Amino acid sequence: MKNQILKISNITKSFKSGDQNTQVLKGISFSIEEGEFVSISGPSGCGKSTLLNIMGILDTPDSGDYMIDGLQVATMNASQRAKVRGDRIGFVFQSFNLIDEFTVLENIALPLKYRGDSADKRRERALECLAKVDLVDKAELFPSQLSGGQQQRISIARALAGNSGIMLVDEPTGNLDSKNGDAVMALLLELNKQGTTIVLVTHDPRYADMAQRNIQLRDGQIISDGYKTSDIEAQVEVA
Repeated sequence: MKNQILKISNITKSFKSGDQNTQVLKGISFSIEEGEFVSISGPSGCGKSTLLNIMGILDTPDSGDYMIDGLQVATMNASQRAKVRGDRIGFVFQSFNLIDEFTVLENIALPLKYRGDSADKRRERALECLAKVDLVDKAELFPSQLSGGQQQRISIARALAGNSGIMLVDEPTGNLDSKNGDAVMALLLELNKQGTTIVLVTHDPRYADMAQRNIQLRDGQIISDGYKTSDIEAQVEVA
């Protein structure tokens, strides 16, 4: 039996704009097991990215509980949250979020520098992650010298560098053409096969359907949460 590593319970979130209060998440609840590939999909404005930010401890809910590895996030202080975020969560953003002044290798190694790893260890791990995304030959280039698809693969390598086991991916194909988008999704599927737990936010139904499980949001609520038929059949056979 796999470990339950992420658990969201009755999460709510609102944003204020002047006198108006808009509720973005309305009582969201689900859990994710180690090794799953889960997509969160729905129309623009349904709360997908807000939910992912809460899961990544980049934002806090108004109410509800969020647990990582059985630990209650709400009871953590700032340094404890930063440690959990650094040790357990890798991020991939739509806009890549690479630092232009740093080489590819330096961008990938940056999270390890914050963690206190030695320069040799950072370099070794960054090269390992570059190999996983098949871009070792780009190590000394700068982000501006790469295509959009290559930059997104570099951001995935950076998310892998910390060996966190959990990857939160926000619209990774949003700035890419279909060919590069397909290549990024193929990479994510391969990383999941190797054991990385992936939570993917996407507005693209085709990419959402590539995950083992799809959670659909609408107006801040879950309207469906299901596994692909083939995955259900596999689970039944194992049982």
